[in-house]
Amino acid sequence: MSSQDFTMKTKIIEETFNDKRKIKCQIPIQNLKLKPHIYQEGSIFITENDEIIDLELQITDFTEDELVKYIELAEALYETNNKQVSIYIICPNTVNICMKECEIKSEADFKIKLASITENPAQIVLDIIKNKIKKGEKLDNKDLFALSMMPVVCKKEERNYFRKEYFKIINTLN
Repeated sequence: MSSQDFTMKTKIIEETFNDKRKIKCQIPIQNLKLKPHIYQEGSIFITENDEIIDLELQITDFTEDELVKYIELAEALYETNNKQVSIYIICPNTVNICMKECEIKSEADFKIKLASITENPAQIVLDIIKNKIKKGEKLDNKDLFALSMMPVVCKKEERNYFRKEYFKIINTLN
């Protein structure tokens, strides 16, 4: 991860979720050796106190199934570290939140917070990818998946624009 990506994500954590803890580093979730069936797509950070913060972008409706997925992840992360886990989920305003706020019983110490944003998630993804390309960074499978999802997370009238941008980028890859 580039220092600019790290700075952007830690700024989101601090400003959007009002979390002022000092973040030491980001670690690949694969390094935590979670069981294969557990959701493993977010950006995982470790704080000065070795607490875990997971930053997620939710591009589909937030349903009971999504909440269960995040609870399972939080419990697994807690089991690997025995420190508090915070799961922060960014939901574009195109995402329907189908869950009411409720207490979650668990032996693990975790919290899950959602934040709805007005920014266009497809434009955010496109800007991040274009910035990576500009810096000469190689795109990984997550980047390619995010690119392919742009037309799904934008407004209907913007789909052709984001499809065209996706095709332009794909055609420049080796």
